[in-house]
Amino acid sequence: MSSTIVIKDKTPILTTFLLPLLNAHTSANPAASSPPFFLGISGPQGSGKSTLVSALAITLRTYPHSLNVVVFSVDDLYLTHADQVALRELYPDNKLVRHRGEPGTHDIEMAKKVFQSLHHQQETKIPSYDKSAYEGQGDRADEASWEMVSGPYDLVIFEGWCVGFRPLPDDVVEEAWNGGRTSGKGTLGKHSLEHLLFVNTKLKDYGTITDKSDAEDISCVYDWRIEQEHDMISSRGRGMTDDQIIEFVNGYMPAYELYIDNLRQGSFEEKGKQLRVVIGKDRNVVKVVNI
Repeated sequence: MSSTIVIKDKTPILTTFLLPLLNAHTSANPAASSPPFFLGISGPQGSGKSTLVSALAITLRTYPHSLNVVVFSVDDLYLTHADQVALRELYPDNKLVRHRGEPGTHDIEMAKKVFQSLHHQQETKIPSYDKSAYEGQGDRADEASWEMVSGPYDLVIFEGWCVGFRPLPDDVVEEAWNGGRTSGKGTLGKHSLEHLLFVNTKLKDYGTITDKSDAEDISCVYDWRIEQEHDMISSRGRGMTDDQIIEFVNGYMPAYELYIDNLRQGSFEEKGKQLRVVIGKDRNVVKVVNI
């Protein structure tokens, strides 16, 4: 690791990779009514996705690029607090849907409408989610506060912790679950196979998101998420305690353990459409792989 070159600024990496793809897309779709280029950015909680996306959008919106860029997150698609409570009460024994996070806790029908509207270059309201509501449990922001965007759009950036995750065959999930129970490592063995398969089935509906979209040690997620929550408490005066954050992140970890290996190998059949940026605990880039 000591011989690895560390690259602190990730934005040039992405623009170098992205601009040729954007140019190719524009050349193949010259009409103003053509769909925009969709860019999915995936990464663990607290890894710096939002900061990176913000810097990337600023870069691409300004001269010499001057692109019309839309940015939103998978977090903006979570169920309302009322619907999340209803889901929890419907499956009281399934810890994986006790709070927002895992596949099954997002409003996929709303996601379809938003992506379809952007795809067709229509005026679109971008959903927004308030993570600080209900003492950190979160709730969808009032629709009156949602950003209204207008086309023609050049680029849609969609970021999130599970962007690019693909469902696995049930027997693969069962094998991973058995391995977790036997080894005692990770979190899979702490859940029933039925509950893991529930999430895996729900993930099949997320193809609507992944199909539109063109870190090595995940234990860092705990430290990153605690740091993120402390920042939110400082700015908004409310949020979760450290113990609540650990319990909260525990709900995400089974999905990382099940799906992240396939994501690292590539979510698309066509090669060259995915850039893997490996970061260390300090969030600096240690390796870049085009897959």
